[in-house]
This record gives sequence, C-alpha cells and structure tokens, in this order.
Amino acid sequence: MSVPVPVERLREALAERGNAGYLLTVSDESRPHAVHVPLRWDGDALVVEVGKRTAANAAARPGVSLLCPVREPADYSLIIDGSAVVVGSELRITPTKGVLHRPAAAPDPAAACGHDCVDLTKR
Repeated sequence: MSVPVPVERLREALAERGNAGYLLTVSDESRPHAVHVPLRWDGDALVVEVGKRTAANAAARPGVSLLCPVREPADYSLIIDGSAVVVGSELRITPTKGVLHRPAAAPDPAAACGHDCVDLTKR
C-alpha cells in the first residue's frame, strides 16, 4: 500500500537510517552493481562518493536506486529512486521516488502494491 507523504520526509527517513545505504547501478552487461555509501544532502540532491565502475554505470544509465535495509524485523526498508549526474568522483542524485517497504499484507486489497508500502514522494 502507498500512502502519500511529502518529499521532505525523505530527509527524515534517511537520517533515521544513519544517512548511509546501498547504491544500485546497472553495468554494460545489464548486471546490478551495489556499493555501500555514506549519503549527504546538498540542496535537493543526494551526494555520494563513488568509484570508477559506479561512475561509469551511472554516466551510461543515470537511473539509480538507493536501498537502506531494515534495522529490525518489523521495520521498513527505505528505497529511493533517482536520476544521477556524475561530477568528478561524486554522484549527484535527484530523488524521483521514495518508498518505505516491508513484506506485510496490505490493509487495502485494491492497492497497487501487495504490501503496506509508504510512498514518500507523493504529494
């Protein structure tokens, strides 16, 4: 289930998870590439230091995702999708969607998601 929450909630949700997570990019061979990164805000963009492979992946395919895993079994993981721009050894990621997700039955069977997800970017 998705619940509308302002995009500003992303800052709070990320801070609650220690401002770190896994950055997911896609290689030339269409394989996922995951790296753990500290995250910081610069205006409305998330900024992360990355290596050559991650930078090359993001330059070729700027659609990236960030995953902050659950902290305890009943917790939500935080998933942020965004558009990345490579600037030197950093990626500047503009969030396009954020969801708190966990595998639990949706309270509304007609919801688009089969779980009780919380959409953090719908207004």
